[in-house]
Amino acid sequence: MSEWWTYRFSDFVLFSPRVYYRLFELHNQALWPSQLLTVALGLAILFVLLRPARGRHRSVPMLLGALWIWVAWAFLWERYATINWASAYVAPVFALQGLALLWLGTVRKCLAYAQRGNMRDYVGRALFAGALIGYPLLAPLMGRPWFAAEIFGIAPDPTAVGTLAVLALADGRMRWLLLLVPCLWCAISGATLWTLGAGWFFVPPLSALIAVGSALAGNQRR
Repeated sequence: MSEWWTYRFSDFVLFSPRVYYRLFELHNQALWPSQLLTVALGLAILFVLLRPARGRHRSVPMLLGALWIWVAWAFLWERYATINWASAYVAPVFALQGLALLWLGTVRKCLAYAQRGNMRDYVGRALFAGALIGYPLLAPLMGRPWFAAEIFGIAPDPTAVGTLAVLALADGRMRWLLLLVPCLWCAISGATLWTLGAGWFFVPPLSALIAVGSALAGNQRR
């Protein structure tokens, strides 16, 4: 048996681009019209980020935590695992991330948001808007049907990027712990897209770098 270090990432991607994109199309068709609900929840989160107020802080991690658990089961476990065996191991990690958001953000109140009006605010909000609005546009821009679009709260990439944006805006030491799983997923997704020859492979990892950089810049200013 060959040594494990001789394997490349492409050895674990056992599906074609056509199969991968068709997966999102089938997933969206099966879940329609739940996309309307997740987008509405995303708009609610964006509203809180634009107009943070006391009492709203717990609603953001609560909604994000629920969406992570939903994506873990509906997409990673039920759908993606049919073409990628590793997804069965990633799904529990997504579920744990959702539980961590619920526990640390909603129950323990370890995250807070403030109206600062600085570059960190603008970057975080723009990144979240990109996850919510920009990600679905990638499908038609790349010549794929609308039903193959990746929707926030339905597909893992925009959900992870949106969460990174929220955590970049948040105050509290626990945000660094909560950043780990979304950053790791963005790296894995970028590698998968690069292996499949997708021209936008850089979007998930670049989004993670922007979010972490924004959070670090905010710490240095304080």
